[in-house]
Amino acid sequence: MNIQSLKEEVIAYSQSIGIDKIGFASADTFETLKGRLLMQQALGYQSGFEEPDIEKRTKPELLVPKAKSIIAIALAYPSKMKDAPKSTREDRRGIFCRASWGKDYHDVLREKLAKLEQFLIEKSPDIRVKSMVDTGELSDRAVAERAGIGWSGKNCAIITPEFGSYVYLGEMVTNIPFEPDQPIEDQCGTCNKCVDVCPTGALVQGGQLNSQRCIAYLTQTKGFLPEEFRTKIGNRLYGCDTCQTVCPENKGKDFHFHEEMEPDPEIAKPSLKPLLSMSNRDFKERFGHVSGSWRGKKPIQRNAIIALAHYKDETALPDLYKLIKEDPRPVIRGTAAWALGKIGKSESIDFLEERLGREEDEEVLKEMKAGLSQLKR
Repeated sequence: MNIQSLKEEVIAYSQSIGIDKIGFASADTFETLKGRLLMQQALGYQSGFEEPDIEKRTKPELLVPKAKSIIAIALAYPSKMKDAPKSTREDRRGIFCRASWGKDYHDVLREKLAKLEQFLIEKSPDIRVKSMVDTGELSDRAVAERAGIGWSGKNCAIITPEFGSYVYLGEMVTNIPFEPDQPIEDQCGTCNKCVDVCPTGALVQGGQLNSQRCIAYLTQTKGFLPEEFRTKIGNRLYGCDTCQTVCPENKGKDFHFHEEMEPDPEIAKPSLKPLLSMSNRDFKERFGHVSGSWRGKKPIQRNAIIALAHYKDETALPDLYKLIKEDPRPVIRGTAAWALGKIGKSESIDFLEERLGREEDEEVLKEMKAGLSQLKR
């Protein structure tokens, strides 16, 4: 088997199935990454969503016996929404980050990688492969950087010369010894915009992220959101794009190559109030196809309540009263009570005082008292 001509065939085939960029890397251990992961672990900066086994995250041969190389792929996604609905006083809206516009990218990339796998296996039945997107053992970013897809920016995203950082990444470990591509030199230079504007200071320094403070992570948690972050979230329902939108490398970058990645404006920027009363079935039917739905409706509803508080939306008061009276989930009742304090209508004082005598959950009671004290101030 001529490896070089196979590589050329793989590149050509990848383009024919809509892969926007492909690169090849060695399957050597990711030594530098290993040191960084151990440090992140020691500092408590991990999100908890990652593969916990650092050996598996850094040693491709643990995933594919006799692994020789890794194929990295990137697909460009849109950064601008056509016909985005306006948020009005009567109809306040939340926003999903760009990586959750259109069909769940995990599915889109897995389909592309499955076709690539099939292509290789037909060439030689002895080929071994293992593909992954985001939730796999390897770090998509470390692989893409080594494979020359882009450089690892100070915002902890891979930045490609062609598409900026608006790319989804995936990879395939294989036992074929493909010739590795050249990594791209870091081009962030002295620019520090992403670090300077991060709303919560989650970017500790260029290239180092404290996931526990990152809004993208916080919007996916299911419990009460710590008070200090509630005012920072604004109207974000899922994810955060700030460190991408301020990046000079992303200026003017907006690609609409993939129909399935186009956002439905009513899903990507939905009305907030209807989210509060949505059943599980309604939520799945409306949002189930986007990546931002993976944690279920609870975090989205909690974030919608915080967004209504951010807007000081008095038209939402009846909805919030209903949640406090009827919702079985303490996080939702408590966050709604906190929101009443932020919206600041004196009529909510009597309501909260009456509910205090009926509420049994300690955390909800704490939020109610905080809401009341804010209202009385």
